[in-house]
Amino acid sequence: MPANKKKKYTVTFEPSGLKVTVDEGTTLLKAANKVGIYISSICGGDGYCGKCKLVVDHGEFKTIQTGLLAPDEVSNGVVLACQTKIFSDIITTVPKSHDLQTGRILIDSNRTKASDAATIDPLVKKIYLELPKPSIHDHTADHERLYLAIHDHVETDTIQTGLRTIQKLSHVLKKSDYKVTVTVGHRGGTTELIDVEIGDNSKQNYAMAIDLGTTTVVAHLIDTVVGKTLDTEATYNSQINFGEDYIRRIIYGEENDAFDQLQARIANDVNELIVTLTERNRVDLSDITACVCSGNTAMTHFLLKLDPTGIRREPYVASADFVPPIRAAEAGIHINKRGLLYCLPSVAAYVGGDIVAGALATGIYQTDKLTLLVDIGTNGEVVLGNKDWLICASSSAGPAFEGSGVKNGMRAASGAIEKFRILDGGQIEYKTIGEASPIGICGSGLLDIIAQFVTHGIIDRTGRFADLSDPRISEGDQGIQFQIAPPMDGHDEIAITATDIANLMRSKAGVFASIRVLMASTQITSDDIEAVFLAGGFGNYMNTRHAIDIGMLPDVDADKIHFVGNTSMAGAKMVLLARNALETAESIASNMTYFDLMSHPGYMEEFIKAGFLPHTDLSLFPSVKFEKSKKT
Repeated sequence: MPANKKKKYTVTFEPSGLKVTVDEGTTLLKAANKVGIYISSICGGDGYCGKCKLVVDHGEFKTIQTGLLAPDEVSNGVVLACQTKIFSDIITTVPKSHDLQTGRILIDSNRTKASDAATIDPLVKKIYLELPKPSIHDHTADHERLYLAIHDHVETDTIQTGLRTIQKLSHVLKKSDYKVTVTVGHRGGTTELIDVEIGDNSKQNYAMAIDLGTTTVVAHLIDTVVGKTLDTEATYNSQINFGEDYIRRIIYGEENDAFDQLQARIANDVNELIVTLTERNRVDLSDITACVCSGNTAMTHFLLKLDPTGIRREPYVASADFVPPIRAAEAGIHINKRGLLYCLPSVAAYVGGDIVAGALATGIYQTDKLTLLVDIGTNGEVVLGNKDWLICASSSAGPAFEGSGVKNGMRAASGAIEKFRILDGGQIEYKTIGEASPIGICGSGLLDIIAQFVTHGIIDRTGRFADLSDPRISEGDQGIQFQIAPPMDGHDEIAITATDIANLMRSKAGVFASIRVLMASTQITSDDIEAVFLAGGFGNYMNTRHAIDIGMLPDVDADKIHFVGNTSMAGAKMVLLARNALETAESIASNMTYFDLMSHPGYMEEFIKAGFLPHTDLSLFPSVKFEKSKKT
């Protein structure tokens, strides 16, 4: 055995019993990633989020001491997986808090028609043709004969065909007595003849609409003949093992030469959803002729294996904003072998096709009303405008509301506190997802807590605790904290710390500052805004009154605010079912003006002003009423 060859050890993960063999010195986090076990690691393994807690039951390891673990946790064998290296066979327990299967994913699972039947003109369609047969008086070649028939049904200047399709054409025509179904796809200004089948199969044409989210991937199976959503399915994005935000994943890809691995993960997620939907609905994969993907710029780059490194470095330039339709197989997507993959165009590195889809789905590009679209996810994207102009920006807003930098923060899953209020007598009332015992706080609950704290005087406008004599306030392992829920059913207490509040206030400030920059650039006020659309999973569960109370949204009348659900998916379906919608999306992306907040001279000033509750300028929030904070 070579002297420099590393020893190998087996890691067993309980309660699943999954095992993996790794080199000596490998971290527990990398071992979990290798075997496909999800461990929450918002910081991507840098050791500062404190989320990747595991219990080492047996074995030798070396770990870095950290203040992110309480003394009783250390004594009970709790370690941070990213900071713990393996030096023998290890048995470790994965806490239930890492379980992704209990999460809540917004999939908009309606099965209604996604488009008016009269306007359905799918990107890829099947057409049944009965061609005139060749004769002594008609010597037109089979290829040209087919083109002439297609021109009678499709408005196009140019048709192109791959060699393999041409090679089999004469055989198919003769065998079918010149009665065939052709599959044709829209590729820019060109129509591609994708396939030729014997007989009439024109009613068997399906497609997939995919929302490529940083955290979740959602798929809808569409019958393109009638424009109906047949079924829906969703899964967590398995890239999450390499970082909970896409910047962390880009860093992982660079440092480990792992962009192939990242691409394979997202392609596999999409393929698993496709297989689930087709098998459940007894649809043949060969009849899935198109796939439309909508996602942020980074996720589109991951799927197509474009170089994403420019997204995170000045001057923050993507490899491509507009990607022409490609063969789905080129991206490893398993549909019809010659089926087409369309990715919605991006505006810039931090405003992607999902936001373009949102602008398309909500119709803000064609309305007279001055409209604000807000999509709060891993980032907070904002679009402002109407049919005459559209401007947009993106801020790093969502991480805190997704649990990053919050002691008991977590994504929306069973046991997460999702609603919170303080009653007149000061008592606390909360609701958890699934009515389970509380194990953490998700985004909507965190927003409620901050709003209720400031309106009831528990914190002042700077976010500091106002009355340290409150029995619910104590010194915890991470500083001063307020107990939200006591220990119960074997779970630790749930608390929110002063640091948590500061992180959440920075996140809300990022969203509102981006809105203010856009408003200032057009010299409009909150009164001028005629409609506010809240998109995405977090927006769907947000208490809008509380969002205004903390200064995350402009102070507008409640009847102007509308929850619009998963507009990324809605826009993808519109594009799938109407080729002119793809052209509209491309026009929206081309004409939307992007504000780079990192270089914008007014952003930092607006961010600082928004760092109070609700804001330094209370005149911006005339409807907000709060109890004067007690002196400390």
